[in-house]
Amino acid sequence: MPYHKRDDLPESVRGALPVHAQAIYQAAFNNAWEEYSSADRRSSEDRETVAHKVAWSAVKQSYKKGSDGDWHKTT
Repeated sequence: MPYHKRDDLPESVRGALPVHAQAIYQAAFNNAWEEYSSADRRSSEDRETVAHKVAWSAVKQSYKKGSDGDWHKTT
């Protein structure tokens, strides 16, 4: 279930991440959704779980959760 627009993202993503980080999440999720469509994945996790993990990993390459609880772009 790819996300066609940011408003389609889960509330846990929309409520936590800045707009740019949401765009990263959406793009990474959608890419992983397509890439891992094959049933012969090494992981036993379902396709959606893997895509969410990939998306969070992509966000964490550019953003870090601060002590204030907000996500901040890293330099």
